[in-house]
Order: sequence, then structure tokens, then C-alpha cells
Amino acid sequence: MNIVEVAAEQWRDYSERRQNKINLLIHIVTVPLVWFAALQVLGGLVLMLIGVGGIKMWVYAAILTAIALFAQSHGNGMEAKKAAPPSNPKDFAMHAVAEQFITFPRFVLSGQWLRNLQAAN
Repeated sequence: MNIVEVAAEQWRDYSERRQNKINLLIHIVTVPLVWFAALQVLGGLVLMLIGVGGIKMWVYAAILTAIALFAQSHGNGMEAKKAAPPSNPKDFAMHAVAEQFITFPRFVLSGQWLRNLQAAN
């Protein structure tokens, strides 16, 4: 399965799996943290290419990503309807990347995040 297929699969019932107010708030804060971490990875690569380091940026990016994904996992556990757990590390990585960079941004931009937040008790 490729990233586009994973994102399409996630989207089918994403709104149903994102109904808990705390989880919605966790995601709205942590997804941008993952984006920032991705920028740190790219910045670290640029610094390495010009010969002035960059490893520290990668360490910070790894820590930020781990914190964000841990918080999201905790929030996802609060949902009444849960996604199937990943079957292997590649499956986990594909689903995580699709959610952070495709599915959740689409969820927010479609207005569904706000609708779910307003409907949450």
C-alpha cells in the first residue's frame, strides 16, 4: 500500500475516530510539532551538507516527534471508535506520515475538526 492509499483509507472514517474533545485538542497542537520536526530534519541536512553540524537538530526532531506521537497515541486511546493497530513498523510509519501530512490537515481544512470539536461534550 502506498501513502495515497493509506491516506484514502484513513479518511473513510477519520471523522468518526476523532470525536473526543481532548484528542482533537491534542492533535491540533501536536501535528504542527511534527511539521516543525520535519523542518528541523531538513535544516539539519542542509547544515550537514555545508559542513557545520546538524546532528543536534535531528536529535531535537526525533524527541519532538516522539513526544507528539506519544501524545496522539494517548489521545487516540480516548476515542470510542479506534483504528486498527499497525501490523508492523512500516505500516506504523506509513500511517503516521499519512495522518500528519495529509489526513489531519485535510480534516482541519475541510472544517470537520471544528465541527467535531463543537459537537464534543
